Amino acid sequence: MRNKSMLCGAAALILVLTSCQKSSNDANSATNQGAPGQAPVSVPPPVQPPPEPPKPFVVAAGTSLPVILATTINSRVNKPGEVFEASVASQILVDGEEAIPKGAHVRGTIVDAKKQGAFKGEANLAIGLTDLTVRGKEYPITTSLYAGTQKGKGKRTAAVTGGGAALGALIGGIAGGGKGAAIGAGVGAGGGLVASGATGGKNVEFPAESRVVFTLSNALTIDR
Repeated sequence: MRNKSMLCGAAALILVLTSCQKSSNDANSATNQGAPGQAPVSVPPPVQPPPEPPKPFVVAAGTSLPVILATTINSRVNKPGEVFEASVASQILVDGEEAIPKGAHVRGTIVDAKKQGAFKGEANLAIGLTDLTVRGKEYPITTSLYAGTQKGKGKRTAAVTGGGAALGALIGGIAGGGKGAAIGAGVGAGGGLVASGATGGKNVEFPAESRVVFTLSNALTIDR
Protein backbone atom coordinates (compact mmCIF):
# COMPACT_ATOMS: atom_id res chain seq x y z
CA MET A 1 0.00 0.00 0.00
CA ARG A 2 2.83 2.36 0.83
CA ASN A 3 4.54 1.61 -2.46
CA LYS A 4 1.32 2.36 -4.29
CA SER A 5 1.06 5.75 -2.58
CA MET A 6 4.64 6.58 -3.51
CA LEU A 7 4.00 5.68 -7.13
CA CYS A 8 0.91 7.87 -7.22
CA GLY A 9 2.88 10.78 -5.70
CA ALA A 10 5.68 10.37 -8.24
CA ALA A 11 3.18 10.28 -11.10
CA ALA A 12 1.51 13.45 -9.83
CA LEU A 13 4.90 15.23 -9.58
CA ILE A 14 5.80 14.26 -13.13
CA LEU A 15 2.46 15.57 -14.35
CA VAL A 16 2.99 18.90 -12.58
CA LEU A 17 6.50 19.31 -14.02
CA THR A 18 5.31 18.45 -17.51
CA SER A 19 2.52 21.01 -17.24
CA CYS A 20 4.94 23.72 -16.06
CA GLN A 21 7.34 23.00 -18.93
CA LYS A 22 4.52 23.22 -21.47
CA SER A 23 3.35 26.55 -20.01
CA SER A 24 6.89 27.93 -20.24
CA ASN A 25 7.26 26.84 -23.89
CA ASP A 26 3.90 28.35 -24.76
CA ALA A 27 4.91 31.65 -23.15
CA ASN A 28 8.20 31.75 -25.10
CA SER A 29 6.39 30.96 -28.33
CA ALA A 30 3.90 33.75 -27.70
CA THR A 31 6.72 36.21 -27.03
CA ASN A 32 8.53 35.33 -30.28
CA GLN A 33 5.46 35.20 -32.45
CA GLY A 34 3.51 38.08 -30.93
CA ALA A 35 -0.20 38.16 -30.38
CA PRO A 36 -2.51 36.02 -32.57
CA GLY A 37 -2.89 37.58 -35.99
CA GLN A 38 0.38 39.62 -35.76
CA ALA A 39 3.61 39.01 -37.66
CA PRO A 40 6.50 37.43 -35.77
CA VAL A 41 8.86 39.88 -34.08
CA SER A 42 12.17 40.16 -35.96
CA VAL A 43 15.42 41.69 -34.76
CA PRO A 44 16.70 44.37 -37.19
CA PRO A 45 20.26 44.00 -38.51
CA PRO A 46 22.90 46.31 -37.05
CA VAL A 47 23.07 49.75 -38.69
CA GLN A 48 26.17 50.20 -40.86
CA PRO A 49 27.93 53.58 -40.62
CA PRO A 50 27.79 55.62 -43.85
CA PRO A 51 30.91 55.46 -46.04
CA GLU A 52 33.41 58.28 -45.67
CA PRO A 53 33.19 60.91 -48.41
CA PRO A 54 36.05 60.83 -50.92
CA LYS A 55 38.99 63.01 -50.00
CA PRO A 56 39.46 66.15 -52.12
CA PHE A 57 42.36 66.68 -54.48
CA VAL A 58 45.19 68.87 -53.22
CA VAL A 59 47.13 70.54 -56.02
CA ALA A 60 50.49 71.54 -54.57
CA ALA A 61 51.90 75.05 -54.59
CA GLY A 62 54.38 75.40 -57.43
CA THR A 63 52.29 73.34 -59.87
CA SER A 64 52.40 74.70 -63.41
CA LEU A 65 49.03 75.78 -64.79
CA PRO A 66 49.11 76.30 -68.57
CA VAL A 67 46.18 78.24 -70.03
CA ILE A 68 44.93 79.38 -73.43
CA LEU A 69 43.98 83.06 -73.60
CA ALA A 70 40.46 83.69 -74.90
CA THR A 71 41.15 87.26 -76.05
CA THR A 72 44.08 89.45 -77.01
CA ILE A 73 45.63 91.54 -74.22
CA ASN A 74 47.57 94.65 -75.27
CA SER A 75 49.49 97.15 -73.16
CA ARG A 76 48.17 100.06 -75.23
CA VAL A 77 44.51 99.03 -75.23
CA ASN A 78 43.97 97.32 -71.88
CA LYS A 79 44.14 98.81 -68.39
CA PRO A 80 45.16 97.48 -64.94
CA GLY A 81 42.24 95.87 -63.15
CA GLU A 82 40.54 94.58 -66.28
CA VAL A 83 39.47 90.93 -66.25
CA PHE A 84 40.38 88.41 -68.94
CA GLU A 85 39.16 84.88 -69.67
CA ALA A 86 41.13 81.74 -70.44
CA SER A 87 40.89 77.95 -70.33
CA VAL A 88 43.20 75.27 -68.95
CA ALA A 89 45.43 73.99 -71.77
CA SER A 90 46.05 70.48 -70.40
CA GLN A 91 44.75 68.36 -67.54
CA ILE A 92 46.40 68.55 -64.13
CA LEU A 93 46.88 65.21 -62.36
CA VAL A 94 47.17 64.47 -58.63
CA ASP A 95 48.40 60.94 -57.76
CA GLY A 96 47.51 59.82 -61.26
CA GLU A 97 43.94 61.16 -61.12
CA GLU A 98 42.56 64.15 -62.97
CA ALA A 99 42.15 67.03 -60.54
CA ILE A 100 41.74 69.82 -63.10
CA PRO A 101 40.37 68.86 -66.52
CA LYS A 102 41.56 70.31 -69.78
CA GLY A 103 39.28 73.15 -70.83
CA ALA A 104 38.36 74.23 -67.29
CA HIS A 105 37.39 77.90 -67.20
CA VAL A 106 39.92 80.38 -65.80
CA ARG A 107 39.65 84.09 -65.07
CA GLY A 108 42.48 86.51 -64.47
CA THR A 109 43.29 90.18 -63.96
CA ILE A 110 45.58 92.61 -65.74
CA VAL A 111 47.91 93.67 -62.94
CA ASP A 112 49.96 96.20 -64.86
CA ALA A 113 49.67 97.75 -68.32
CA LYS A 114 51.58 100.74 -69.71
CA LYS A 115 51.82 101.73 -73.33
CA GLN A 116 55.10 102.86 -74.80
CA GLY A 117 56.07 106.44 -74.05
CA ALA A 118 54.12 106.61 -70.78
CA PHE A 119 56.95 105.16 -68.71
CA LYS A 120 60.44 106.13 -69.91
CA GLY A 121 59.73 105.04 -73.45
CA GLU A 122 58.94 101.40 -72.57
CA ALA A 123 55.71 99.41 -72.68
CA ASN A 124 55.01 96.70 -70.14
CA LEU A 125 52.21 94.26 -69.39
CA ALA A 126 51.64 91.83 -66.47
CA ILE A 127 48.74 89.43 -65.87
CA GLY A 128 47.84 86.89 -63.18
CA LEU A 129 45.09 84.32 -62.61
CA THR A 130 42.43 84.81 -59.92
CA ASP A 131 39.71 82.15 -60.35
CA LEU A 132 39.38 78.58 -61.58
CA THR A 133 36.11 76.70 -62.18
CA VAL A 134 36.18 72.90 -61.87
CA ARG A 135 33.06 70.71 -62.21
CA GLY A 136 30.82 73.72 -61.73
CA LYS A 137 32.52 75.04 -58.59
CA GLU A 138 34.62 78.20 -58.56
CA TYR A 139 37.89 78.34 -56.63
CA PRO A 140 39.92 81.49 -55.90
CA ILE A 141 43.57 81.03 -56.83
CA THR A 142 46.82 82.99 -56.62
CA THR A 143 49.47 82.50 -59.27
CA SER A 144 52.76 83.87 -60.51
CA LEU A 145 52.56 86.77 -62.94
CA TYR A 146 53.17 86.53 -66.64
CA ALA A 147 54.83 89.77 -67.68
CA GLY A 148 56.54 91.36 -70.66
CA THR A 149 58.25 94.62 -71.60
CA GLN A 150 58.78 96.34 -74.95
CA LYS A 151 61.83 98.53 -75.36
CA GLY A 152 61.72 101.71 -77.38
CA LYS A 153 63.94 100.24 -80.09
CA GLY A 154 61.80 97.16 -80.50
CA LYS A 155 63.60 94.87 -78.08
CA ARG A 156 61.11 92.77 -76.12
CA THR A 157 61.37 90.38 -73.21
CA ALA A 158 59.01 88.25 -71.14
CA ALA A 159 58.98 86.73 -67.69
CA VAL A 160 56.93 84.62 -65.37
CA THR A 161 57.31 86.33 -62.00
CA GLY A 162 56.14 85.24 -58.59
CA GLY A 163 53.58 87.53 -57.00
CA GLY A 164 53.36 91.17 -56.04
CA ALA A 165 56.93 91.51 -54.80
CA ALA A 166 58.22 90.22 -58.12
CA LEU A 167 55.98 92.65 -59.96
CA GLY A 168 57.53 95.42 -57.85
CA ALA A 169 60.96 94.25 -58.94
CA LEU A 170 59.81 94.27 -62.54
CA ILE A 171 58.44 97.82 -62.34
CA GLY A 172 61.39 98.98 -60.27
CA GLY A 173 63.80 97.69 -62.88
CA ILE A 174 61.99 99.60 -65.58
CA ALA A 175 61.73 102.77 -63.52
CA GLY A 176 65.43 102.66 -62.72
CA GLY A 177 66.38 102.29 -66.34
CA GLY A 178 67.85 98.84 -65.68
CA LYS A 179 67.05 95.71 -67.61
CA GLY A 180 65.04 94.48 -64.63
CA ALA A 181 63.56 91.18 -63.63
CA ALA A 182 61.76 90.65 -66.93
CA ILE A 183 64.80 89.92 -69.05
CA GLY A 184 66.23 86.45 -69.54
CA ALA A 185 63.19 84.35 -68.63
CA GLY A 186 61.48 82.35 -71.33
CA VAL A 187 57.80 82.33 -72.22
CA GLY A 188 55.69 79.18 -72.07
CA ALA A 189 55.52 76.75 -74.97
CA GLY A 190 53.80 78.62 -77.76
CA GLY A 191 53.95 81.76 -75.63
CA GLY A 192 52.40 84.81 -77.20
CA LEU A 193 54.57 87.80 -76.42
CA VAL A 194 54.66 89.99 -79.52
CA ALA A 195 55.37 93.61 -80.37
CA SER A 196 52.33 95.59 -81.44
CA GLY A 197 53.32 98.63 -83.48
CA ALA A 198 50.18 99.34 -85.48
CA THR A 199 49.47 102.61 -83.68
CA GLY A 200 51.74 104.89 -81.73
CA GLY A 201 54.90 102.86 -81.24
CA LYS A 202 55.70 99.40 -79.94
CA ASN A 203 53.55 97.80 -77.23
CA VAL A 204 53.35 94.42 -75.49
CA GLU A 205 50.66 92.07 -76.71
CA PHE A 206 49.56 88.59 -75.66
CA PRO A 207 47.46 87.38 -78.61
CA ALA A 208 44.25 85.37 -78.29
CA GLU A 209 44.84 81.59 -78.37
CA SER A 210 48.33 82.04 -76.87
CA ARG A 211 49.43 79.33 -74.46
CA VAL A 212 50.69 80.99 -71.27
CA VAL A 213 52.06 79.10 -68.26
CA PHE A 214 51.44 80.28 -64.70
CA THR A 215 52.51 78.71 -61.38
CA LEU A 216 50.23 78.21 -58.38
CA SER A 217 51.48 80.32 -55.47
CA ASN A 218 49.46 78.38 -52.87
CA ALA A 219 48.13 74.84 -52.59
CA LEU A 220 44.65 74.42 -54.06
CA THR A 221 42.05 71.99 -52.62
CA ILE A 222 39.49 70.78 -55.17
CA ASP A 223 36.41 68.66 -54.46
CA ARG A 224 35.96 65.43 -56.36
